[in-house]
Amino acid sequence: MSPRRPGRSLQRRLFLGALVFVTLALLVAGLAIGLVLYRFARGQIDARLDGELFAISADLRPGKRGPTLSAAHDGPPFDRPRSGWYWQVRLGDAVLRSPSLGEADLAVPQTPEREEGRPVPADGTGPRGEGLILRVLRLPGPRDGPDAVLVAAAPAAALHGPLREAGKTLALALGLLGLCLIAGITLQVRLGLRPLRTLGADLAAIRAGTRERVPAEQPQEIRPLVTELNLLLDQNAANLERARSHVANLAHGLKTPLAALAMAAERNPEPGLAPLVAAMDRQVRHHLRRARAAALGGSTRARADLFAQTSDLAVALSRLHAERGIAIANEVAPGTQVACDAQDLDEMLGNLIDNACRWAGSHVRIRAERDGGLIELWVEDDGPGLTPEQGAHVLQRGRRLDETVPGDGFGLPITLELAELYGGGLTLDRSDLGGLLARLRLPA
Repeated sequence: MSPRRPGRSLQRRLFLGALVFVTLALLVAGLAIGLVLYRFARGQIDARLDGELFAISADLRPGKRGPTLSAAHDGPPFDRPRSGWYWQVRLGDAVLRSPSLGEADLAVPQTPEREEGRPVPADGTGPRGEGLILRVLRLPGPRDGPDAVLVAAAPAAALHGPLREAGKTLALALGLLGLCLIAGITLQVRLGLRPLRTLGADLAAIRAGTRERVPAEQPQEIRPLVTELNLLLDQNAANLERARSHVANLAHGLKTPLAALAMAAERNPEPGLAPLVAAMDRQVRHHLRRARAAALGGSTRARADLFAQTSDLAVALSRLHAERGIAIANEVAPGTQVACDAQDLDEMLGNLIDNACRWAGSHVRIRAERDGGLIELWVEDDGPGLTPEQGAHVLQRGRRLDETVPGDGFGLPITLELAELYGGGLTLDRSDLGGLLARLRLPA
């Protein structure tokens, strides 16, 4: 089996196929109509020539000096000299001619023998070499003498001239019809493929996280495809949820023992124990990060409302720290969204806002702005803040600056790891309020 060519357009294939069919159909129609017109025009000329022959044969009288006509047959167009409309009667050596023929003779080609007195068609040339359409009628002569040969002629231009004019009109009409058909085919192809373009937009919306499933209301032809896509999406979502659950359980199961080992290594003066525990921590965090990234399966399908989740957390944490009078100002614009799982966003926001409330004097501010393809969230407080060295220190797992404040030292490092999984990051700086400024970057 030959491989399929990539990049072939279905729309172009349908259009070219329809164009070939329409072209062939118009050619066949043109030939058929041209043949009908030819037969009609030829029939009209033959009928006129046959009528002239029968009229002459009815008036033909044999005589001693040759044949004569009992009535005149000099009416138009047989009366105009060299007009191409001729008749001629030959009986032996005697010849009768139409006025249009003058003294010239019509050369009569070989024709089949007479058939019950019916004219037969033939082609010939006139006195000026012009093409003629001939009708030849052979009648028996007197007393078994030579047959009387009656010939009527019409100019070939009388047939081909009107046919050319009709052909031009026909070609123009068929051309306009072809253009209309091509326009109709183009419209039909576009309308016919519109459900596929809509399906592509729906899949893009699913990938962007604004839609969970492809709408089931589809044309009958693509409905089975949509059903299979939705089943695949459901299966992937179930697999993703199971994988995320397993990774989360593993992370929570290892977090506390590793923290305990790290603190025990700090208190134990045995050489080599602290580096070993640090190496174990790095290896575990590395493989957990890889497992979590694989479980995410790409963050583009996830979508979370940053404004709604910061608002909910601000209300909950302001109540939790109500005895200290902490005021949380949420300045995130409504409708701000990030490409992030809602649970992960809750964990990151909870760590940052809770940390700000723990160290704030009285005020915490939350705001967000877009920077290219990223959303940068600022969580600020009016507490004592951190020096750059202290900021780098607290981003390490289990590192705490003040043991009197509740906490385990994992909040900010976990937030940093989650942000990096989504292609973002976390930095700590000095706030205009005087305390800590945590800048969380996530994809928009």
